[in-house]
This record gives sequence, structure tokens and C-alpha cells, in this order.
Amino acid sequence: MITSKRSGLSAGKLRQKFLDFFENRRHKVVPSSSLLPPSGDTSVLFTTAGMQQFSLYLSGEKDVLEDFGTRHLISCQKCFRSDDIEEVGDDTHNTFFEMLGNWSIGQDKDGNYFKEGAIKYALEFFVDELGLDKNRFYITIFRGNKNISKDEESEKIWLENGIPKERIKEFGEEDNLWGPVGEIGVCGPNSEIHYDRGEEFGCGRKDCGPNCSKCQRFVELWNLVFMQYHRKIKNQKSKIKTSQEPLYEYVALPQKNVDTGIGFERLLAVLQGKSSAYETDLFWPVIQEIEKISSKKYNEEKKIFRILADHLRAAAFLISEGVLPSNLTQGYVLRRILRRSIRYAKVLNLPKDWYVSLVKKISEIYGEVYSQVRTKETDIITVIQKEEEKFAKTLEKGLKEFKVQSSKFKVQNQNLKSKIIPGEIVFDLYQSYGFPLEMTKELAEEENLKINESGFLKEFKKHQEISRAGAKKKFKGGLADVREETIKLHTAAHLLLESLRRVLGNHVYQKGSNINAERLRFDFSHPDKLTDEEKQKVEDLVNEQIQKNLPVSFKEMALEDAKKIGAMGVFEAKYGKKVKVYTIGKGDNVFSREICGGPHVKNTSELGKFKIKKEQSSGAGVRRIKAVLDS
Repeated sequence: MITSKRSGLSAGKLRQKFLDFFENRRHKVVPSSSLLPPSGDTSVLFTTAGMQQFSLYLSGEKDVLEDFGTRHLISCQKCFRSDDIEEVGDDTHNTFFEMLGNWSIGQDKDGNYFKEGAIKYALEFFVDELGLDKNRFYITIFRGNKNISKDEESEKIWLENGIPKERIKEFGEEDNLWGPVGEIGVCGPNSEIHYDRGEEFGCGRKDCGPNCSKCQRFVELWNLVFMQYHRKIKNQKSKIKTSQEPLYEYVALPQKNVDTGIGFERLLAVLQGKSSAYETDLFWPVIQEIEKISSKKYNEEKKIFRILADHLRAAAFLISEGVLPSNLTQGYVLRRILRRSIRYAKVLNLPKDWYVSLVKKISEIYGEVYSQVRTKETDIITVIQKEEEKFAKTLEKGLKEFKVQSSKFKVQNQNLKSKIIPGEIVFDLYQSYGFPLEMTKELAEEENLKINESGFLKEFKKHQEISRAGAKKKFKGGLADVREETIKLHTAAHLLLESLRRVLGNHVYQKGSNINAERLRFDFSHPDKLTDEEKQKVEDLVNEQIQKNLPVSFKEMALEDAKKIGAMGVFEAKYGKKVKVYTIGKGDNVFSREICGGPHVKNTSELGKFKIKKEQSSGAGVRRIKAVLDS
């Protein structure tokens, strides 16, 4: 595999070289944002691209000059994509990854650049700075559709910069119309630089090229997005796509933007002459550690080694940001990759506490760049340990049950070409043994079987309806009644939630409550028992707000507006189109905003003194506080 003149470049040096290159060209370095989207943003589960923290600037809703002093920005952004989990193990896919990006936002007289500038910078960095062979570049451009015309401008610029016509390929919306991150938002045509790794990685077809579905010869390294449009839903009443009327319309943005992204791991692999990132210094110490504790060789169990290394790295980053395993949203994704790792650790027959040394290696690799992975190392190990303990109890039984059911199913259906395991069996493995749907699917594929996903979902829905029926017997909002003392404790619960988040971190969310006239019981997400100091800090913070005599008010608004102002809520719950948002405090002295049906007191001075009586576990990753109000 031919790489570049600088194939010895380490991960750390490559990151710095990129930042230095653009900083020397008047770009401002912006630190990576969280892997978790801002509070209230439910359009995505994770940060999936470098542009997400700049989306309001790219759309023109916020002034980039006011906040950054320049229109030229760069970052090395942490990203997580859960839709690629099944692809992990090949040469190019990871769940957690880093994205190098540069931006030119809007226009002024300050030498801002668009397509021509972005393409020239890309070639200068790849060819002049990194020494990549320009003759191995293949370029893709947008061929156009009935809404947006072909990107002839980019094609012309690539030709002028020495890329021959035969190495410029046209593709449609799926490959070369980028965005938006959610259903609506900023987007535009993109032009990608693909690198030809050589015939040894190819499928042998004469028409093989970028985006080939048969091989991984051509690796996409840099995506140059030219944001020119805002995608909107054309017909709000109907979301059914028809040939007569398209689902979306594309409105020209008042400003043009450049948004680029380099897959850091892919580029590093090419520069170091490796077949994948798993052989680079980002992963190799972890791979070697797996070899050591498994007494097996990487080349013998390559896919399993890669999945373990990828999933443990991704889990470490998620846990370091406060995500805990659960059956909802980000927590479900974390549980899924951890349980997948636990199963493969069993396949390799890894020793007890196998993850400890692997997490320590990940901490060594990333500690200097992302300090929270190092400072939260003990927390990461503890969360994985608890999830393994919880899952290990049922994993072996579940695997035996799957073997029994799959063997029986094969015998009963031996004459059928397509053997599909019923949804009832898949759901039983989920409910009784904690097997995520995807794990059962993976196990089935290993036995040349399929699963009935729609049947599983039907059983799952039936289970939810039974659960909801039981829940309806409880008083709305977790209140046992609406006596004065109960209402006071209900208001105190709002103060408690916000205080917990300020003391423990933004990973804290309400997981349930039960409030009567004597006490409040409040469940929340947190991995560890609270220390005496933490409990005292929470208690003091609640009482501080009570003593401030803060007003309590509410306003009805659209759910989306409530999320925009950062109102807390149990977002897996089903809200109506309009919600009540209760605010404790006023003006610059707002302490809490929460979506809630009420009722509440009118002023915190009515509450008396708040006292935590007990703090205990309420399940994996969930703690429970019992508290009272003394008059």
C-alpha cells in the first residue's frame, strides 16, 4: 500500500499539524464540544459531525463574529454514530471517531472563501503538507436533481487544480448532498476526496471506483460541504412522498458557508500505511493488550479484536460524559455496545475484569488530548463492571436458551429456504435475558437464521400497553394527592433535580418520583452512591433557593419552544403539543425550568427547611432520595 512521504506521523502529531496548518491561515481553534447534544435538542442522540456546534452560525441565526471574532474556524471534534455499529470490524467504520474540520461562515471583506478556497486548502494540506500522492485522488461531486442543479463549479475548480476528468465522479443525493443533521436544517452539495489504496484492496471490477459497494479500495478522506440551502418540509400536513410533490423544499441561505470534515482515523491509517485504524497508534496498544489477556493473535480473531477495541473506546468516552447504561436513548446505545463487548469477551474466554487493563490503555492513548477519559477512568471501569455483573447473570442462560430455540426451530423448519425466528422468541430473550434486539439478530445470522423484527416490535408494544395500563392507576405526576404539604414537596422536587445536576453533573435526569404529604421520593440517573459531602451540598443548595424567596410561575408553550429555552423534562414521556413550563426564579435569577403539569406553591419561601433523610440505589445506574420539609 503506497501512502505518503510522512508515513511515520503519529496521531498526536497529525492532530497538531492540522490545527497549526489552518491556524497559520487565520483560523481560530475551537475546542471539541460534548458528544451529547445541547439540553433540549432531541433531533439527534449524539454529536455526529463537527458542524453541529456551529449550526446556528451556519444558518445565520447567530453572529459568528460576535462570539468568535472571525468567520474562519477549525476544530478536532469528538463524534459518535450509532448507525454504523453493525459495520464495525471492517477497515473503515468506528462508533466513536474524531473529525477534523475547517469552516468559512458567511461573507464579508475579510477574505472569506467558498468552493475555490476550500478545494485549494484541501489540496495544499494533503499534498504539500502531508505528502499524499495527488495521482491517487478520486473526486466526487453532486450530479444534481430536480431541486438543485449539478455542481459544475466544483468540477471546474478540481479540473483547474490538476484532477483529470476521468477521476471526477458524479453521484446523487445519498452520497453528495450533505445534511441536514436532523429532518430540516442547513445543507448543500458536497465534494469528497477519495484515496485509492491500491488493487490489493479492490474487488477486481473494471468499473470499481469511489463508493464501490463491493470493496474498500477507495477510502473517503475529506468531505467538503458547500452549505447553500435550508431544507424545509414542503407539506406540513402530509409527509408522504409522491412523484407529484416532493417532501422537502430547498431555500437558498442568506449566506454561503464552507463546512469540511476529515475522518481522522481513516487519514491516519493511510498516512501510516496500515489497512485500518486498528493497526495505528490509536488502537494498537489496546489490540496488543487483548492479545496478552486472551493468549490469541489479532490475525486469528481480527473482527472480534476490532469490535472489542472500538466498543470499549466508545463506551469510555460516553461514560466519561455521564452516559449510563439504560433502556432509553443514549443509555440504550451504551448498553448495546457494552453487552456486545461482554459477549465477545466471553467468546475469547477473557479473564475476570478483562476490561480494566483495556480501559487503562485507552486512558493512556487519549488522556493528554481528552482529559476527562483519564480523570474519569475509575468511573468508566465501575460502570462497565456493574453492567457486566448485571448482564453476566443472564448471558449464559440466555445463550443456552437461544441454542435450544434455534436448534428446535431449525429441525421444525428444515424444509424452508428462509428460516425466520418468531418475534415472541426474540422478545422473550429481550425480556427474560436482557438481550438487545441487535444481539439476537447477530446470533441468528451466525446460525444462518433471520429474526422476525416486526413480530418482536408487536410483542414489545403489547408489553408497553400492559405497563402503561398499570401506570395509569397512579396519580398524574407522581403525586399521591393535592394537599398543601404534597404541593410543597412537589415544588421542592424541582429544586432538588436542579441542585443534583449542579452538584453531580448534567448526566442527572429524573427517572421517577412519588410524593405524598409526608415525604418526597425521587429517582435520578447517577452511577454512584452520594458522599456525605455531596448530599450536604445538594441540601444546602435547595435551602439556599428557599431562603431567596424565589417566585414560582408557569407559562404554556409549544413543546419545541420549551426545549429551546432549556426546560427539563422526561422526554421519553409523551407530551402534548402544548406544555406547561414551571420557572423558579425570575430574570437573571432563574434557578429551574421544568416541563410539568403542576400544581406548585407561588414562592419558595412557603416551603420551610429541606432535609434529605435517605439516599440509596434504585436499580442499575439509578439512585433514590427520600426527603422531607420541616416547617
